[in-house]
Amino acid sequence: MVGSSGSGKSTLARELAVILDVPYLELDGVNHQPNWEPLATDEFRRIVAAKAAEDGWVIDGGYSTVRPLVWARADTVAWLDLPKRTVMRQIIWRSLRRVAGRQELWNGNRERWRNFFSWNPEQSVISWAWHKHAAVRARYAAAAADPANAQLRFVRLASHRDAARFLDEARREAGRQAVSGRDEFRGFGDDIH
Repeated sequence: MVGSSGSGKSTLARELAVILDVPYLELDGVNHQPNWEPLATDEFRRIVAAKAAEDGWVIDGGYSTVRPLVWARADTVAWLDLPKRTVMRQIIWRSLRRVAGRQELWNGNRERWRNFFSWNPEQSVISWAWHKHAAVRARYAAAAADPANAQLRFVRLASHRDAARFLDEARREAGRQAVSGRDEFRGFGDDIH
């Protein structure tokens, strides 16, 4: 599951993992160690490679350091590509809830008020989402069109309605698999290629 910060990819990925009855891994939770220190690259790659080597999973995040490991084992890349205005509304409200509620994210880390009001993308996820939205969209559009990724099925989810249909199709497919014993998820709709 990939997409812009604040697009809702973690929520969607967790729900998909439950539907498919497979493990879920949020890359932010692996990478962001206490005090927001990034995990050493070799260790990050080792953990992600071990998870990707399993038979089934949903991995959420688009870190370039581990993307080749994930995509080499994936069959589908679900790309949550919501409009910038939607992403900004979601991420502002999400960050406000997290800051006000002192919600722990990963490894003791919490969003802070000073980061909420910062315009520095390295300090504020809101600023990051604002400044990186177009670049993220361009990155995944290019990846979907790249012949080097021809083994992957890209599913672009451009709205909440697309995401809901994607999950509905996953539920139907999971039900068919339970009846027939198949292991393969074919997925839904708005395929890019």
